[in-house]
Amino acid sequence: MELNLIADSVVKGRIYPALARHEARPYTQAWREFGLHFPYTIPLRLQEYCDHHEVKINIHFMRKGLPDNTFYPIGLSFFNFGIDYFTLLPAEVFTAVYNKKIRVLFYYHEGDNPARIKQRLDQLAAQVRLPADCYVFVSANSAARDIPGFVYFNDFELWYYQRNCEQAPLAIHSESREREFTVLNRLHKSWRATAMSDLERTGVLDRSYWSYCETGELDNNNPIEIDSVSGLREATVKFLDQAPVISDKLDQDARNDHSATLSKYHTNAYCNIVMETHFDADQSNGVFLTEKTFKPIKHGQLFFVAGPAGSLQALRDLGYKTFDHVLENTYDLIEDNTQRWRRLCSAIQQAQHRLADRFEAARADIEHNQQLFVERKTQRLNSLIKDIHEQYN
Repeated sequence: MELNLIADSVVKGRIYPALARHEARPYTQAWREFGLHFPYTIPLRLQEYCDHHEVKINIHFMRKGLPDNTFYPIGLSFFNFGIDYFTLLPAEVFTAVYNKKIRVLFYYHEGDNPARIKQRLDQLAAQVRLPADCYVFVSANSAARDIPGFVYFNDFELWYYQRNCEQAPLAIHSESREREFTVLNRLHKSWRATAMSDLERTGVLDRSYWSYCETGELDNNNPIEIDSVSGLREATVKFLDQAPVISDKLDQDARNDHSATLSKYHTNAYCNIVMETHFDADQSNGVFLTEKTFKPIKHGQLFFVAGPAGSLQALRDLGYKTFDHVLENTYDLIEDNTQRWRRLCSAIQQAQHRLADRFEAARADIEHNQQLFVERKTQRLNSLIKDIHEQYN
């Protein structure tokens, strides 16, 4: 498959971020800072992936006779509902989009509710009389599958592949491990604090590598109904009173450096309890998975995913194994956030019984996951391009 993209300019082989006011050159620190500047468009991650995995992108400049299925790509650091992206288009690009010669391709790696984004983009397009189908939007939220003009793509699988590519997968050894679980939290979120306090009071954290690296307070954005479980609010407040709890000697920037791997968290613990970015993915009923999930996959652990309902199924759809024969994974089917957490907490406690034996029973699946992750992602990208073309047509 091939993808035809229009660039305003190309610097050192990289498409310059569309609509950007910030100035920078590739492979510099400033190139990584477009997301800090209006209108918060960023270098196209999709181009980086295609270059690495040998998928062809054809770069064009505005002229007559552009190929069919040609797009003007806009990479987003975050979707800003206050920005009118269409009025920021260069005049000749706007005219070509208006005349249905090309379409805008938004590429978004985050998990915001795609239905809300579509509502806003359709409103903006109508205001400037652009065709309703003037854009295709790639979203990392799986709810995008069911929205016209939207395409779902699990960006962070490839993102972590790229960022951690110089680190070899860690060996899956058979020796005894010091801890049962790894449970790491870099940023404070109320639901994470609630979940961690529940794990603490059930004794799970006593046998874990764990961290909670920020202080914080409870807010109203907690998808877990904290007062529906006896003593959970009090336990959460007590937990936050002891924060931060640090399990390494790194600063926050170093913890966010995904090119590095702290091996003990994978090789010295059997199972990773992944505290994902979202527990309910912006009320979208979709799934959003990040590098947090793909770290134990690459580096050889069992895992639970504290994330939206359907997170494990999304991994199965990608070809990964989720150890259903050794772990109680029915939590993934429960849409109610509070009940899903309660079932997951129970499953984690259950897994403590003979966890080393469970690990050995799942060894073949752990090895399968590791091998699948390190394979080239050419087919993933070809499927994405096919989906983009289908939305175009």
